[in-house]
This record gives sequence, structure tokens and C-alpha cells, in this order.
Amino acid sequence: MADREHTAALLAGASDGTPGVRVWTPPRQVAFGRRDAREPGFDCAKRIAAERGFEPIERDVGGRAVAYPGDTLAFAHAVPLGDDRNLGSVGERYDRATETVLGALRSLGADVSRGESPDSFCPGDHSVRVAGGGKVAGVAQRVRGDAALVAGCVVVTRADARAVAEVTAAVYDALGVPFDPESVGSVAEAGGPGEPKTVARALEKAFVDGAWGEGDPQVASVDRDS
Repeated sequence: MADREHTAALLAGASDGTPGVRVWTPPRQVAFGRRDAREPGFDCAKRIAAERGFEPIERDVGGRAVAYPGDTLAFAHAVPLGDDRNLGSVGERYDRATETVLGALRSLGADVSRGESPDSFCPGDHSVRVAGGGKVAGVAQRVRGDAALVAGCVVVTRADARAVAEVTAAVYDALGVPFDPESVGSVAEAGGPGEPKTVARALEKAFVDGAWGEGDPQVASVDRDS
């Protein structure tokens, strides 16, 4: 099943009142946002990504392009709307999701804080960074009908951080978006584990058992081919 189909299934379940969580490692790709598609350099940026071995795809959630070199995690949490546990406003869901990611990474020993360095990838207010260092994770959101999808990415390994910085610098240059390669961090750099599956399980647990308190959501595989 393709990523879009997995996401659609999560949203359909949430629309019926059943929250769902998925954490996975996407294949090597650059996921462009809707804002990117409106830039004059969009076609050039896609070509640059492909030349570097990253499949260019377009995603429905979020702003600017995000690179997935192979061990960087993506997560998606679909929640029904109208449930007090899931909070009604976009801002409240953003805040809760960011705190959930922070809690998951801190539970693994990573020294992380809220916020990001200037000129980071996919810039936004709801980001997680190495304490005093580069960006590790970002959170995006989409509201559709009677469900919301809170999604994001987490850079796990030092090698992926270097790869993210390299391809993002070239892609953002084509898009005319400011970017500082030194702004990319990783869970490993923050003192946490450099194993994607370990981090994925912690994220799953945090969304299932943590602040959202869903109880028993659908949790999908973290395998690359899921």
C-alpha cells in the first residue's frame, strides 16, 4: 500500500471515530509541499532532487520540501474532531503534537528543546531541535472533514542529517528559499539512539499512551515497505 493510501485509511478511520498512528521510514525521496509547487524554480528543484537519487514527490501536508535519505522517520497521527481529548483548535493540536515528540525523544535520552535554528528545512513554529543545535523534527497538520491529520518527520542519524543538509541546500536554492546546512540536527547528535526503529517505537508509544490518551489506536508497521 502506498503512503497516500495508508494516510487515507488513517483519516477514514478517524472520521469514523477511531484514531490511528503510523510511523515509518519513507524510501529515499524529497517530499515537496504545496508552496513549493507555486515557485518558478519548482521543476528545476525536482530535477535536482532526482539527479541526487531522491525521488521527487508532492505531499498534501505542510509547507516546504523535506528530504528523506532512508533512515529519517515520518509519522502521521489521525484524530477525530469533536473529541475533547483531541482538542478543537489547530494551534492546540500543534502544541500537543510538538510536546508529544519532545517527550518521546527525551524518553530516549535525547537533549532536545522546542524551536529551530534560522533558515532550517521546512521552517515552522512547531519544531524540535537539538538543545542549542540543529532541527531534528517538524510538525505539520491537515484538517479534512471531521478528522485531522497531524504529521511530521524526525531526523534520526548523523548520516541522514548530512544527507538532508546536502540535498536540501541544492533544492532550496532552486526554489529561492533560504537554508543553512548547519541548521540540520539529529536524534543521535542530541544524545539519543541512532536506530530508526527504536525512535519509531518511542514515537508510537508517546502518541498512543501519552498526552492524547487514545487508548487503543491502530498502529501500523515501521518497515520501509509498509
